[in-house]
Amino acid sequence: MRTYLVVVDESPEAQIALRFAARRAVKTGGGVEILALIPKPDFVQWGGVMATIEEEARQRAEALVAAAAGTLIQESGLKPSITVVEGDGPKVIRERIEANPDIAALVLGAAVGGKPGPIVTHFTSGDMAVLPVPLMIIPGSLDREAIDRLS
Repeated sequence: MRTYLVVVDESPEAQIALRFAARRAVKTGGGVEILALIPKPDFVQWGGVMATIEEEARQRAEALVAAAAGTLIQESGLKPSITVVEGDGPKVIRERIEANPDIAALVLGAAVGGKPGPIVTHFTSGDMAVLPVPLMIIPGSLDREAIDRLS
């Protein structure tokens, strides 16, 4: 089954990318995989504090993907697969794509203003050439009607 991999965070552009991917998946008979990345925390000398920081980051990421999945199910009827992983974003993304041959595209959202986020910057700065799937960057300025029309 054709699967669209969407990296989500708390940004509005991530929600736009998710909507676009969901609409494409519905139209093509595919699915959506939601990936939430947990950044590696800076080292803290005390183990208990470090464990608490890591657990809080995981809980935030899991709540984020649960909310995104709920919206996706409600709006499109699709039940996404969910992955929450700690690590270097680009490396984790490449590993997910390699592990799942059904992934047909990586879908990212672009910020409305300012510099692109670190994942978009990474994959548009040369690493895109080694991706085995197309990279779709959805402009954050699109409204729901434009996304629905274009997807």
